[in-house]
Amino acid sequence: MAPGNNSGSTTPEDDDPFGYLYADGQAAGATPPEGAGGGYGYPNPRSSYRANQIRTVGERQYGQQQYGQTQPTQAYQQPNAHYQAPETMPGGGVPSQPGPPTAPMRGGGRGRGPNTKALLIGAVAVVAAVVIGIGVAMLSNDSGDDKGEAGGKPSGGSQSVQPSDKPSKSASAKPVDLPKTDAKTLKLAGGTSTASDVQGAKADGGVYVAGFNKVGASLTWTVNDIPKDGAYKLHVDYGVPGKDSDATIDVNGKKQSRPLNMTNFAGAKEGDWEKGWTNTWAIVQLTKGTNAITVSCEQGNKCDANFDRMWLTQG
Repeated sequence: MAPGNNSGSTTPEDDDPFGYLYADGQAAGATPPEGAGGGYGYPNPRSSYRANQIRTVGERQYGQQQYGQTQPTQAYQQPNAHYQAPETMPGGGVPSQPGPPTAPMRGGGRGRGPNTKALLIGAVAVVAAVVIGIGVAMLSNDSGDDKGEAGGKPSGGSQSVQPSDKPSKSASAKPVDLPKTDAKTLKLAGGTSTASDVQGAKADGGVYVAGFNKVGASLTWTVNDIPKDGAYKLHVDYGVPGKDSDATIDVNGKKQSRPLNMTNFAGAKEGDWEKGWTNTWAIVQLTKGTNAITVSCEQGNKCDANFDRMWLTQG
């Protein structure tokens, strides 16, 4: 048919290669092109696919129901006996092929995970840099302080503190010298007396108090200059003849609850006065000022000892 010329016995349905697809075209005698492929790239309408898929207008089925009439419902999921997959038809689509598997990510994802080793190294490097910076700053401050001290100027504009001329209480606190005595200054009674025939006494001239071996024997020390009320240690140098002894202590007329222990700490043999020199101590309660300390042989005491020196320390 020539372009622009519709005259003649030939109708548009005869010229339209797709006229056979329409109901009015088919009624006018339009036929599909010859050939197995149907021509024009379309499948042959006589194939089972076209025979079942191409419908006259008004006869197309939607959801198993044809317009204008009721069709029996096809069973659920029953395949159409005339259905052919598109990929089996000429020119049909080709199913896509799955791509290569992607390496799983760390932690369950896909793809390449983060480099945790590199992150850890970076964190360590940051911490090291901070530590080094702090160290450098401290060294710089110390150097500045040293320069300030060497130049006689305090660093940072602060005022230097000069030591006080007055000593602190802790620096000025010194042990208080408490009284001491020996046999020559003691008040003796009850048969006691001074002697020097046993070697080993530490008092001047080796003088000691002897005769402390019977009930009623005593010696009294009048102590002056006690700084304050409180407990003090009464130290005594004594000698025993290789056996244990003890005595009663009286402070300002009040007997102490515990006796003066004069054990044979030197381990001398019995009768050996010279090897029996040793020392002991007892706690006594004194008042500020003057106090009288008496050591006596009372009933129940084991009295057989020599007395050398006596002194006090803080209790």
